[in-house]
Amino acid sequence: MSVKVRFAPSPTGMLHVGNARTALIAWLFTRSQNGHFLLRIDDTDQERSKKEYEKAILSGLKWLGIDWDSKLYQHNRTQIYNKKIEQLKADGRLYPCYETPNELDLKRKSQLSRKLPPIYDRQSLNLTNEQIKSYEDEGRKAHWRFKMDHKPIEWNDLVRGDVKFNGADLSDPVLIREDGTPLYHICSVIDDIDYGITHVIRGEDHVSNTACHIQMFEALGSKPPKFAHLPLLSDKEGEKLSKRIGSLSLHDLQKDGLEPMSIVSLMARLGTSEPIEIFTDIKKVIESFDISTFSRGTPKFDAEELKRLNAKILHELDFSSIKHRLSSIGLSDIDEEFWLAVRPNIEKLSDIKDWWQVAKGPVNPVIKDKEFISQALELLPPTPWGENTWKEWTKAIREKTGRKGRDLFMPLRQALTGMDHGPELGILLLLIGEDKAKERLMNGNKHIE
Repeated sequence: MSVKVRFAPSPTGMLHVGNARTALIAWLFTRSQNGHFLLRIDDTDQERSKKEYEKAILSGLKWLGIDWDSKLYQHNRTQIYNKKIEQLKADGRLYPCYETPNELDLKRKSQLSRKLPPIYDRQSLNLTNEQIKSYEDEGRKAHWRFKMDHKPIEWNDLVRGDVKFNGADLSDPVLIREDGTPLYHICSVIDDIDYGITHVIRGEDHVSNTACHIQMFEALGSKPPKFAHLPLLSDKEGEKLSKRIGSLSLHDLQKDGLEPMSIVSLMARLGTSEPIEIFTDIKKVIESFDISTFSRGTPKFDAEELKRLNAKILHELDFSSIKHRLSSIGLSDIDEEFWLAVRPNIEKLSDIKDWWQVAKGPVNPVIKDKEFISQALELLPPTPWGENTWKEWTKAIREKTGRKGRDLFMPLRQALTGMDHGPELGILLLLIGEDKAKERLMNGNKHIE
């Protein structure tokens, strides 16, 4: 049997870091098995589903390098869902309930106060025709629950190992809203059956749902697929992701200038027994992927680690692979020599703009001590310059003036760059060149503070 996996985002918001990780792992598993990857847009909630969110989701997936072999929209399958739902009603596996949200809440609080599990009491199974008519005369509309079989539910999870539930310990899930629209659970199961999904890979927050879904598969006469439930991401301290990081979307990461392969490199190994390393070719990630290396331990997402990986990836890129991207950000004049010189000192590709501006100008030199800068100008080494020029120059200045540390380096930085922070001056001096360096040291006198 060939492998067929789906990723099913809901276009009611941006694709977040956690969901992007699930998408990537599902896709890597599929590609490592030479399987079929289905993108299912879960848009049954037409009120909250937005085209702009769908567009952002598709764009984000493509940016990561994730492609798909087929795509479907749930809103096109309403008639199919309704047919299967009627089958479940006829078989007695769906039954109508008339409690209001307030009544259900009171039941739940009563159960908890008696130290009982908040499981639906199934009182609606005993409703008489007269009671149903009375409710409907009041204007109440039924929501429909799936009747769970009170028997063991077991499966071997690709991440969690053997998982066991008892149907008697689970509430009968609501599958149909009062307005007649089906909920995620039944639509998802019907789609998985119709499209021959062999593996469902999703977050561990769906484990109890899966127990219910398995009985839905069986009620519809189908064998359940295999399941893999991934632990949810935590922050670097092991706590639940903060609101700031938890809401981070692929769109945010892309806008922030991160390399897609830095995200792929981190997410492909986060939570596994394998070391996190940089990849610049997604084919290599596929070749090394093994879902059995994922553990039940909570993976820690560290934004700083992502930045470090991003920098390492940039440091590996040769000029030919980056040239067109430099042109796209208005830096077509950058040559290979400049790229190789600054490459070890950038964290994001956009950082190179600062280097280019400082090296090629124009800048407004800042000179607060004219005498010191005049002495530094006199001691500027003759060309040709090399990697030791900066050390030779600053050593000569130190011996001449007695200055050291910040008192030595900050005035030179301000005179050469017009800033009090920035790239390493040892490399920067070579990029600025002798003519511009002398010009800034001399003309900076016009900008004395």
